[in-house]
Amino acid sequence: MNIRSATKEDAARLLEIYAYYVTDTAITFEYEVPSLSEFEGRIENTLKKYPYLVIEDNGIIYGYAYAGVFKGRAAYDRSCEMTIYLDKDAKKNGYGKKLYTALEEELKKRGMLNLYACIGSPIVEDEYLTRNSEEFHAHLGYTKVGTFHKCGYKFGRWYDMIWMEKLIGEHN
Repeated sequence: MNIRSATKEDAARLLEIYAYYVTDTAITFEYEVPSLSEFEGRIENTLKKYPYLVIEDNGIIYGYAYAGVFKGRAAYDRSCEMTIYLDKDAKKNGYGKKLYTALEEELKKRGMLNLYACIGSPIVEDEYLTRNSEEFHAHLGYTKVGTFHKCGYKFGRWYDMIWMEKLIGEHN
């Protein structure tokens, strides 16, 4: 197993992983699968300031995680938003925890103190969205700090969105 920085050349595989979440779940509120060139641009733009990691096993990428801007103001520069996606068939292998742990370690080195995750949350669990992401983050030490009610509409139904937070450093 190997965790490394993503490259533009990884975009096709990462987009393949992400496309499932766009077309078959409410985990992302995005409706359309981005083009390959748009996805390449997202990777390149993220890497200008934040880490973007992939996890490989036997040379196959099974997931990715990255950090991004929490809010675009200087006072928030020690806070960032976290994102993770795993291949739909690669769950329960520990990839998510290993990937997030590596990402958190890199963010600590860069002086980040507060980590935030924006998570789709079902009003009632259904075939498109469960509480799995919330439970994953809670298991890794995140706490729920807010709920936005019925703010996401996908597959003909409304979903909530929650924010979860983890503090990883001293606020001196």
